[in-house]
Amino acid sequence: MGKAGIIIPICFILSVSSSKLLFAESVSTDVRETVGTPQDEKKPPDAWSRIFDSVHGFIEAAYGPKFSGDKLTQKNGYNLLEQRLQLKVDYRPQEPAWFASWNPEFFYKADLLADEYKETLRYQTREGYGLFSPLSWMDIKLGRQILTWGTGDYLFINDVFPKDYESFFTGRDDEYLKVPLDAGKFSIFSRLVSMDVAVIPFFAPDVSFTGDRLSFYDNFLGWIAGTQSSRVFIEPAVQFKNTEIAARLYRNFGEYETAVYMFKGFFNQPFGIQDENAKEVFYPKLAVFGASIRGPAPSAGGIASGEIGYYDSLEDRNGKNRLIENSGMKYLLGYERDFPKDWRLGLQYYVEQMLDFDEFKANSQPGDIPQDEFRQLLTLRVTKLFRFQTLEASLFTFYSPTDSDAYIRPRLAWQANDRWKLTAGVNVFFGKHDWTEFGQLEGNDNFYLRLRYSF
Repeated sequence: MGKAGIIIPICFILSVSSSKLLFAESVSTDVRETVGTPQDEKKPPDAWSRIFDSVHGFIEAAYGPKFSGDKLTQKNGYNLLEQRLQLKVDYRPQEPAWFASWNPEFFYKADLLADEYKETLRYQTREGYGLFSPLSWMDIKLGRQILTWGTGDYLFINDVFPKDYESFFTGRDDEYLKVPLDAGKFSIFSRLVSMDVAVIPFFAPDVSFTGDRLSFYDNFLGWIAGTQSSRVFIEPAVQFKNTEIAARLYRNFGEYETAVYMFKGFFNQPFGIQDENAKEVFYPKLAVFGASIRGPAPSAGGIASGEIGYYDSLEDRNGKNRLIENSGMKYLLGYERDFPKDWRLGLQYYVEQMLDFDEFKANSQPGDIPQDEFRQLLTLRVTKLFRFQTLEASLFTFYSPTDSDAYIRPRLAWQANDRWKLTAGVNVFFGKHDWTEFGQLEGNDNFYLRLRYSF
């Protein structure tokens, strides 16, 4: 496994001893007394005991060989080979009393990744926030956090927060589909309607394909590219005017969960071309307005959901600029149901509608990626549990009849006990055209295997 595999245990000890001492020393005697040990039998725990009692996480090794041996990317035979250590700690201070009355919580989760594909050792803070309730009807969450909204299963409309599809398509855990954000989230609760407002001062995009790990269709070159792709990504400057704001109003009506969404910021993908000759792409300004509903399906059993969103491309509202994404509408219908003997079924129908389609066609030039006014996508999820629910077999399928492409991801996960978990899966892509979402990834078919030890 290389030198990185040797470094992991050493870094584990160093990470625990250096980054968790502050949290361990902060735990008060009152907190320790809640375990119910008689006072006269208590002994002050040593420093190492306090550290390991407060830290949890996992160690994981993952390997993902390619089926076809794509020679366009950095490595020909595989696109995933790594060892990961994740540590997390949750601290709830009990003093001073006025601060404890706010129900404060400090949470920290970080990964140390030995990525043998990139031949690097990286440390990333996945989450690091403080959560407070200064008023009975208000929560404040400040720091690095994961934000998730909407009703979709792997499909996102009003969840405008960044994603990492490179991790998703190569076999990492689903946790790594979401990109963490440095943000402040303010929640207000009432009987009439509750509200979440997220303020994001630092722009964070989707993890874009660069050709190093996954080959993709490069519209500047006009073919499937790997390491020869040389796009330049221009991100919005860190300025007050570029602060992104997302809001959600939500309320239950009987058994139905309803929500209204608003967002003002930027596309998370580089849907704008700043300079064709220099191959510079950028993230255009965006406003989103949407709504969702989720609840029991009448007469059919199971749970039904619906979601809609209007994407206002603020820098190309009339659709005449061929270098910037048009405005559009997105629609999603979903249905899921549990069946006897631990079977579960989920279906979704998703539609993207390009607005100002006539202007798009009139201004297109030879070599531009062709697009339809309506793009349709169907998904199917089938899950079955075996062996006292310790073994999960699942199949998730994406199929687009308009793009004539598909993506299939079967997976088998075995929870051997509370500590050990083995996951195996496959990512397979099909497509008639090189430029569609899944068709461009045909050369990246892969198998992956992950072994995790939790503590």
